[in-house]
Amino acid sequence: MQLTEIIPFVLLDMAVVIAAARLMGKLFARFRQPAVVGEILAGVMLGPTLLGLLPGDLDLVLFPPDVRPYLTVIAQLGLVLFMFIVGLEVDLTLSRGRRSTASAISLASVVLPFGLALLLAPTLHERHGVVDGRPVSFLAFALFLGVAMSVTAFPVLARILTERAMHRTPTGVLALACAAIDDVVGWSLLAVVVAVVVGGSPTGVALILCLTAIYALVMFLGVRPLLARLVARYRAAGRLTPDMLAVVLVGVLLSAYATELVGVTAIFGAFVFGAVMPRAEPGLTREVLERLEQVSLLLLLPVFFLVAGLQVDVGAVNVQGGVELLLILAVAIGGKFLGTAAAARLQRLPQRQAVALGLLLNTRGLTEIVVLQVGLQLGVLAPELFTLMVIMALVTTIMTEPLLRLVYPDRIVQREIAAAERAELGQADAFTVLVAVSSDAAPGDGERLAALGRSLLGRERPARVVLARLLPQPPVALELASGLGTDLATITAAGGELRVLARRLEAQAGPDSGVRCSVVARFSADFPADLAALAATVDADVVLVPEPVEPEGESELAGAVATLAAPVTVLPQVADAALAVVRFPTVPPPPEPVQVAVLADASAGARAAVRLGAQLALHHGTPVALGGTEERRSGRRAAAAVQSLRRHGIDAYDLPDGVVFHALLLPDGAEEPRVGAATTVLWVRPGAADVDDDLDQAVARVTTA
Repeated sequence: MQLTEIIPFVLLDMAVVIAAARLMGKLFARFRQPAVVGEILAGVMLGPTLLGLLPGDLDLVLFPPDVRPYLTVIAQLGLVLFMFIVGLEVDLTLSRGRRSTASAISLASVVLPFGLALLLAPTLHERHGVVDGRPVSFLAFALFLGVAMSVTAFPVLARILTERAMHRTPTGVLALACAAIDDVVGWSLLAVVVAVVVGGSPTGVALILCLTAIYALVMFLGVRPLLARLVARYRAAGRLTPDMLAVVLVGVLLSAYATELVGVTAIFGAFVFGAVMPRAEPGLTREVLERLEQVSLLLLLPVFFLVAGLQVDVGAVNVQGGVELLLILAVAIGGKFLGTAAAARLQRLPQRQAVALGLLLNTRGLTEIVVLQVGLQLGVLAPELFTLMVIMALVTTIMTEPLLRLVYPDRIVQREIAAAERAELGQADAFTVLVAVSSDAAPGDGERLAALGRSLLGRERPARVVLARLLPQPPVALELASGLGTDLATITAAGGELRVLARRLEAQAGPDSGVRCSVVARFSADFPADLAALAATVDADVVLVPEPVEPEGESELAGAVATLAAPVTVLPQVADAALAVVRFPTVPPPPEPVQVAVLADASAGARAAVRLGAQLALHHGTPVALGGTEERRSGRRAAAAVQSLRRHGIDAYDLPDGVVFHALLLPDGAEEPRVGAATTVLWVRPGAADVDDDLDQAVARVTTA
C-alpha cells in the first residue's frame, strides 16, 4: 500500500476510534465507572474480539496491516504525553504527615502481589514461554509478571475518589499518597525489568542500570533546577505562554528519547520529566495539564487503546485460558488487597479504612495496559497471556467503584467530609453529650443526669455537655393577653436551674479541662421531633435521657424516648448520635472506685454500649467489665470486646458473678439481667457511626480522642 493510500486510512481510523472511545466513555460514566474503562473497551471491540467476529474480517478491512505501524507511532506519542501527565500528577508531598504509614502500606501492596506473581510464573511460563518462536527467559518473564500484578493506576484512582468527593476524606488522602508511592516504585521496577530483558547478560543489565542512574541524577540535579525558572516566567506573564509550553514539550520528547537510547523505554523518560517539573506554582501545573490532556486524551490515547485492542482476542481464550485467568485474578486481586489491608491494620488503621485502601489500590486501569504493552513490545508477553492480563486490568478497575460504595456508603463519606470541613474552618470538633433534663424528674435526678453526661465525655477533648429542657407548650392559646411574660418567666426559671448545673459541672471539670457546658430551654409542641432537631443542631454524639417515670405518653420525655429509640433510619437528622436511656438507682451506690459493666452481643447497640462504657471507665480511671447476654455466641463477643479494649490501652476484664456495679450498659432491647439496687442502668441505642463501624473501630474512636 502506497503512502498516498495509507494517509486517508489513518485519518479515517483516527476518526472512528475517537468517536467510539468518546461514546463508550460516556456510556460507562453513566454507570459510575471511569470513562477510561469504556475507552479501553472501545479499542478492544474494534479488534478481533468483536469487529473481527463479523462477516468480512472488518477489523482487517478498517485497520489494514500496512496502516497499523503508523497508528502505532501515533499511539506511542500519546503514550509519552500520558506518562508525562502521570509523572506531573504524582506528588509525593501528598504523603507529608503520614509518610511512614503510606510507605508501609505501599510497600506491602507491591511486595505481596509481586511475590505471589513469582509463585504463579512457573505455571504460566510453561504455556506462554515462547513468543513468535523465541523462548522467553524465565527470569524476565517472572519479573515482568510481578510488576504487572503490582501496579496501581494513580490517575484512575484519583478520578474515582474525586467523583465521590473522597479526596477530601482521610481515607482518600491516604489512598492518593499510597498510590503516588506505588507509581514511583512501579515504574522504577519496570525500568529494572526492561533493563534485564534488553541487557540480556549481567554485564548488559549492569550497563543499562548505570546509565539509567546517571540519567536520573542529571534530571533531578541538573534539569530540575533549570525547570524551576519556569515558575518565575509564569508569574511574570500571568499565564502559560506558547514558548513555555514548547519548552515543556521539547523537554518531554528529549527525555523520552534519552531513556529509549539507554534501553529502558521512552515512557520512563516521559514519567521522570513529569516528576521533575516544578510544583511551586499550582497554576502552572494546572495549565500544562489542561493543554496536554486535551490533545493526549481526546486525540492520541484512543489510538493507543486501538493498538492495544487489536492485539486482544477474547474469543481465542479456551478453557485452560479461563483457568489461568482465574489464577491471575486471584493473585492480582488477593495479593494487592491482602497486602494493603494487612499493612493498614498493622498501622492501627480502622478496618473499614483498611478494606477501602485494599480496594482502591487494586485499581489498575490504563497504567496496567501501558505496562502490558511494554511487555508485548519486548516480546515477554504472548498474545493470549496479553489478552488475559488486559481482562484482569479491566475487572480490577470495574470492581473498585461498586465495592467501594458498599464499604464506604455516601453517609460515611459525608460525615467525614463534614468533619474535615469543620477542621479546615478552625472549628473545634467537640465531643458533645446532649442531656435532656426532664422537669418531672425525681429530686436530685437532674443533677445526677448532668453528672453522668459529663462522665460520658471520657477523656475526649475538646468536649461539651449541653443541658436541655423542653417544656410543654401551653395547651390553650390566650385571646386577649399575649401570655408572653408568663412564658418568658417559665423559660427563664428553667434556664436558670440548668445554668446552676452547668456552672457546677464546669467547676468540677476545672478551668483548663477543655470541657464546656451550655444550656437550652424552650417550649415544644412535639418533643420527639424537637429533641431530635436539637441533637442535630448541636451535633450531638450521645443523647442522654432519663427513663420515663410516668406511664408512656404522659411524661414529657416518654414520647421522645420512644421515638428516638426507633431505628436510626427513621431519624436521619440525629443518625450520628447514640441514645442512652437511664434508670437511676433507688439506694446510694457502693463506695469508690466506680465500677462499670457492659453486656455485649453482636449488635450495633452493643458496640455503642462498649464505647460508652469505655468512656465512663476512662473518666473514672477504672477498668471495664464485659459479659455476654443470653444471645448465642455473645460470650465470644464479650471476649472479643475485652481484647479490643486492651489492644487500645483500656483496662478490661471478664464480668464476674455477684458484683454490684455503679453502672451497667446494655444494648437497647436486651433482656435486663439481675442487678443490684445501687446500679445505674443505661439502655443504649446505636447511632449511625456505631452501625457503620465494627467493634475495633468503635473502641478506636474512644482512644484516638
